[in-house]
Amino acid sequence: MARHEGEVMRAIWLREFGGPEVLTPGPAPDPTPGPGQVLIDVAHANVTFVETQQRSGRPGPNRYAPPLIPGNGVGGVITAVGSDVDPARIGQRVVTATGGAGGYAEQVAVDASAPIDVPAGLALDAAVALLADGRTATMLVEAVGVRAGDRVLVEAAAGGVGSMLVQIARRAGARVIGVAGGPRKVALLPGLGADVAVDYLRPGWADGVRDAVGGVDVVFDGVGGSVARAAFELLTPGGRMISYGLASGEWSPVTPDAAAERQITLIRPDVPPARLRAYTIGVLAAAAAGQLRPLVGQRFPLERAADAHAAIEARATVGKTLLDVA
Repeated sequence: MARHEGEVMRAIWLREFGGPEVLTPGPAPDPTPGPGQVLIDVAHANVTFVETQQRSGRPGPNRYAPPLIPGNGVGGVITAVGSDVDPARIGQRVVTATGGAGGYAEQVAVDASAPIDVPAGLALDAAVALLADGRTATMLVEAVGVRAGDRVLVEAAAGGVGSMLVQIARRAGARVIGVAGGPRKVALLPGLGADVAVDYLRPGWADGVRDAVGGVDVVFDGVGGSVARAAFELLTPGGRMISYGLASGEWSPVTPDAAAERQITLIRPDVPPARLRAYTIGVLAAAAAGQLRPLVGQRFPLERAADAHAAIEARATVGKTLLDVA
C-alpha cells in the first residue's frame, strides 16, 4: 500500500541487543533505489528463529551491529527502479532477501538481481512464507537424497521448515514420521502428510516411533539436544542424519565418531547461492500449482514485531510467522 506524500516510513528499530522489547517502532528515512537497485513496497516480512537470536546478541556468522532495521525476507511490489534498471519491472510482485537487514519496514531497496517473481495465483503472504523455509527444506531433502520407501523422521515438524520437509519428503515417496512438541502441534501433522505423528514432550516418544515403524532411514534434526540424540538412536545402519536447527537451544550432540560406529552418515550441505535461488523458484511454482501448502501459523502487524519474536522464543508458534506491513 503506497504511502501518501509527506508521510514518514514506518519501521522497526533494533538499537541495542536484548529481549523482544528492544524492537521498537519508529520512523525511518525513505530508501531510494540507486543504480542497479529496485524499490519494493513491502506487504509482508518473514520472521525467523535466527533473527530472534541475532536480536539477543548471540554470536554467529550474521551477527547484527545496532542500530539497524532487522529483517531478511520480504514480499511486495516493485514501485521504483534505479536509472539503469528496466522500468517495466515496476508493478511486479516479488519476494526477496534483503541482504541481512531492512525488512521490518514499509519499503526496502535491494539489488535488482535479488527479487524473484511470484507466480500468478500464489498469494504474496504464501510466497513470503516459502521464501526461506521452502528453499531450506528443498536443499535438505536433496542433500540427504530422500528415496521412495524411506522412513523419514522430521523433528519440529509443525514449524516453518519442518512443515515443508513433511510435504516434500511425502512427495518423494517417503513414509514420514512427524515429531513435534505438544498436542496442538502434533494435531497438525496428519494434515501436512505425516503418516505417523508423535509428541516428543511425552516420555518414551522414541519407543512409540520404534513400535510404529521399527526404525528410520533419515532424520531431519531441527531441534538438537536430547531430541536429536533420541532420533539418532532410531536410525538403522546405513541411515542418514542432517542437522539444521537448534529449537532446544543446543545443537545435536551426535559426534562423527558415534555416527561412524553405528554406520550412520552425518550430512553437511554446501549449496551455492545460485542453487538456493533455483530452490526458491521451484517451491514457489509447486505452491502455485497446489503441490505444496505453506503453513502460516500466526501473523502480527508491523508494530508488534516484538510480540512476534516473543512468541517464537516461547515456542508458542506453528509454521511460519509473518509481519503484515501493508
